[in-house]
Amino acid sequence: MTRIRHKSLACSPGCAVEATLQYIDGKWKGVILYHLLQGTLRFNEIRKRLPNITQRMLTTQLRELEHDGFVLRTVYPEVPPKVEYSLTERGRTLEPVIVALKKWGDENTGFGQNTPP
Repeated sequence: MTRIRHKSLACSPGCAVEATLQYIDGKWKGVILYHLLQGTLRFNEIRKRLPNITQRMLTTQLRELEHDGFVLRTVYPEVPPKVEYSLTERGRTLEPVIVALKKWGDENTGFGQNTPP
């Protein structure tokens, strides 16, 4: 599904927020980025950390993150092929955003405690 992005952020004061959220939209991108903050991971390592994501969805989300310049996909010429994912410098710039989202979630959703929200 093609995402519609603004060509200019001069549309309103909130456009930059909207544009930023479009990059990390959906249920999985923020979580993938969170796990990659801890270091380079292989596809199956990411999948194990996100047991409810389908292989197709993970592939799609990683491709979009790579296309947007947040994730680097490195393929090693081995049999079977070894593929690793890591954050780019641009991806690392999202660290304060992702950490702030986690902190807010811990404090406001009940997930940071032992009780359900």
